[in-house]
Amino acid sequence: MKNQTCQILVACIAATGIAASSFAGETTATMEKMKGEAKALTEEAKGQVKGAVEDAKGNKMSADVERAKGKAKAETERAKGEVKALKEKAK
Repeated sequence: MKNQTCQILVACIAATGIAASSFAGETTATMEKMKGEAKALTEEAKGQVKGAVEDAKGNKMSADVERAKGKAKAETERAKGEVKALKEKAK
């Protein structure tokens, strides 16, 4: 009887530990994705600001280039966040 009780207790503890680590991985993955999105928005805003500065100087082509660079950097940051999130989920 004691042996069976010990086995049940060990199984419950193991199951709880696995569930907790799974939940922690999901939380970390969500955080990584959110950080990537925040960085993406920052990069996009930087591109818009630099584009506005170039517009004010009268450099239409440079303004478009700065905006495009900001968008490209934003997509890179989003992708990095997604990759980090997937890595955390895989753990």
